[in-house]
Amino acid sequence: MAEFQTRYHELRTTRSAGLSRGMASFSAVLLITAVLGHRRGLVDTTAFFWVLGIVALLAAFALLLSGFAFSRLWKFGDRGGHDLAFGALLGLAVLAPFGFVAYQIATLPMLRDISTDADDPPALTAAVSLRTPAMNSLELPSAGERTLQAQAYPLVASRRYDLSLDQVLQSVSTVLGRQGWEIVVPPPAADKAAGEVDIEAVARTFILALPSDVAIRLVDDGDSTFVDMRSASRYGRHDLGENAERITGFLAELDQEIANQAGTATTATPEQ
Repeated sequence: MAEFQTRYHELRTTRSAGLSRGMASFSAVLLITAVLGHRRGLVDTTAFFWVLGIVALLAAFALLLSGFAFSRLWKFGDRGGHDLAFGALLGLAVLAPFGFVAYQIATLPMLRDISTDADDPPALTAAVSLRTPAMNSLELPSAGERTLQAQAYPLVASRRYDLSLDQVLQSVSTVLGRQGWEIVVPPPAADKAAGEVDIEAVARTFILALPSDVAIRLVDDGDSTFVDMRSASRYGRHDLGENAERITGFLAELDQEIANQAGTATTATPEQ
């Protein structure tokens, strides 16, 4: 009888530890496959979010199983330590990006549409026809959202360059060509630009390839040119700071491009 109980305990422990390892391994493979499939356009974004939820659940269950296996190892001296350790470590590795996203959600404002001119953001005319009902609608930011943006992202500000429109447009086109974005409304030739120029593109996040619509507006103001930019996520209520980072990164690169080619850039604060 004692021998049967010993073998029974060993079987249960080995099974729990093995399940932990197998579930953690499957969650890791599923995560990698889903990310690669979404980046290549083989997985719809809505379905991709559901798969990410399944991945998180699998990794969490792997941790629970490893904890159960460890409790039996501690109490009864059963075997399976290698499998439960592998399952726990791999489960934690899979859950680490989800933990980082949770941290960003807790610390960054819940915004999904960022603009250097919150009162009159550049129009996303072409993006309207590209968005489906499953995507975020394009709306003007509320007063509360404008306040949140101003507090969280003070560097998201309009640019004024003491250069002609065609000169600034040439630099914008150069920087735009280095981004790898899908151009929806291309810029006109610099010698044909007059008054106001509107450019639209689709940008994607680096790892998950989540799409955002981007608009760049150039306005001729006589001896100077104003540049405004907008970036709006197609999915999710929270952009995790991606849109603000995209705008500040682009404009910083534009500042450098213009400084190298034609002079010094000056930043214009948005009108209140």
